[in-house]
Amino acid sequence: MDVNANATLKTKLSENITLLKGLLPLGRSFDLMTRDLLFGDVKAFWIGLNGFCVSEILEKMFSSLQEPRGDSLSAATLHAYVEARVGIAQISYASDLTSICDKLTSGNSILLVDGYDEAVILDTRAYHSRSVEEPELEKMTRGARDGFIEILLTNANLIRRRIRSPRLVFEMHSVGQVGKTDVCIAYLEDRADRTLVNKLSQKIDALQITALTMGAKSLEELLVKRRFFNPLPSLQMTERPDVAASYLAEGYVLVLVDNTPMALVLPCTIFHFTQTAEDYYKNPLVGTYLRFIRFLCIPVALLFLPLFLLLTSYYPQLAESWHLISTQIPSKGHLFFYVLVAEFFLAMFQYSASLSSDRFSGALSIVGGLLIGDMAVSLHWSTSEVLFYGGITLLATISVSCVELSDALRLYRMFLILCIYFGGVPGFWIGLGLVLFSIFTTPTFEGYSYFWPLVPWNGKALRNLLLRTPTAKAQPTKVWNR
Repeated sequence: MDVNANATLKTKLSENITLLKGLLPLGRSFDLMTRDLLFGDVKAFWIGLNGFCVSEILEKMFSSLQEPRGDSLSAATLHAYVEARVGIAQISYASDLTSICDKLTSGNSILLVDGYDEAVILDTRAYHSRSVEEPELEKMTRGARDGFIEILLTNANLIRRRIRSPRLVFEMHSVGQVGKTDVCIAYLEDRADRTLVNKLSQKIDALQITALTMGAKSLEELLVKRRFFNPLPSLQMTERPDVAASYLAEGYVLVLVDNTPMALVLPCTIFHFTQTAEDYYKNPLVGTYLRFIRFLCIPVALLFLPLFLLLTSYYPQLAESWHLISTQIPSKGHLFFYVLVAEFFLAMFQYSASLSSDRFSGALSIVGGLLIGDMAVSLHWSTSEVLFYGGITLLATISVSCVELSDALRLYRMFLILCIYFGGVPGFWIGLGLVLFSIFTTPTFEGYSYFWPLVPWNGKALRNLLLRTPTAKAQPTKVWNR
């Protein structure tokens, strides 16, 4: 039976059951539970999702509704009867089939009563989730050990524990014609840019997609459309509630996506990827030192290995005088091959260690580095010098706090190596110019500057980004003027 999803309920229970059977796989999908009920002489029909409903709540609710008492459903309205009998905190009513199906698939229970053209929406759901743990990619030596999980409500609660302000708002949206994923916009009313919030809400509501299959990552690509030559991240992601709360206090806007253990931060600048919460759990002087180390790691990760290839291949006398290589300098072709092998091996070590269990990742990296590195030199697939410079490059790449930024630097580095091999010194400068062009043209949400506070200039904000400011002076008393 074909049923119009925009249709509404009827007063006869049998007709309503027939309508829902035309939209839902009742009797065919094992996780859809149904039950016939009697409220005195009045028939009712209940629908719920197995695994989402709390059995204890349902048992108490059914007992209370079916218990004979002085009040009668036929002598009272449905609203008054439910309010008197049901002790569930959240109850709503709906008559259109679209809303009823949406509520059911999100975990709510549906109660249909004969003689009424409204369905009672009962919030009897409970989601199964993993425990709140420290995120693997944002571990700290000190500080809080909690992190976002896949339940949006839990993530909102973790933020609310840190910002107990009545001005904190969590706006809910639904994305996906089939998936209907919950997307939440979080902001402080007295600090966030209202124009940014309105644009973000409009863009999320206007998305015409099937589902957010990869959660926040899919939403990021929908909000900011990048070209193939822009590998740098356009939005900051964090899995730490303390970091998310600090962004909210500074006037930023967060986007939380259900089934995704992270938050998107808007607007985003390139300086966001050079900061970490570790700086603020250290002494201000130590935090500033660590921040400068990370800043230095960015050019090292990008240019250290390409410059070694350039100087050794095209300026051998300079390489010898600077003691860049201890053995006889190989030909340009051999050196290029050695660098590619080292780059591939080191990337393979990093990737395999990140995917391996914690019990094996450390041993895997050490044993792999010793065995494969030694064999590569013995078989003349590489040299000890190339492996040394590649190891320094790998350490600098890993030291960059943002994984997306380090991956982009690896692509830029490979591009520069290819430019040096095929174009020599002019190729290096042309490649470097193209890399800078790619960085400067990185798109952001609604055109906000990717290089703020450099462009437009804001000296005080830039100083706070470069230096780890003491807590007494770092309190965000106002939103930065962009």
